[in-house]
Amino acid sequence: MITIFNRKELISTYDMKKQAEVRDLLSQFKIPYSINVINRKSPSPFDAGSRARTGTFGENLELEYQYIIFVRKVDYEKADAVISGKIK
Repeated sequence: MITIFNRKELISTYDMKKQAEVRDLLSQFKIPYSINVINRKSPSPFDAGSRARTGTFGENLELEYQYIIFVRKVDYEKADAVISGKIK
């Protein structure tokens, strides 16, 4: 089980394809992981109506979602080697 106390960030990306590839590699090597998906365009609790007023004109929509993949600290070295291509 991965908790906030025993996890380490493996990768952070805005690319959906890359996060899917990393998750597939981790699954192939049976390395447990957890993923946090953050919507960077969601309204702020301090200014809930800002998106409705400003819209998304001129913003890069590829940066809308951030994917953060965590692994257990004891699995970090192996997971890093797997996604770096050092282990096939």
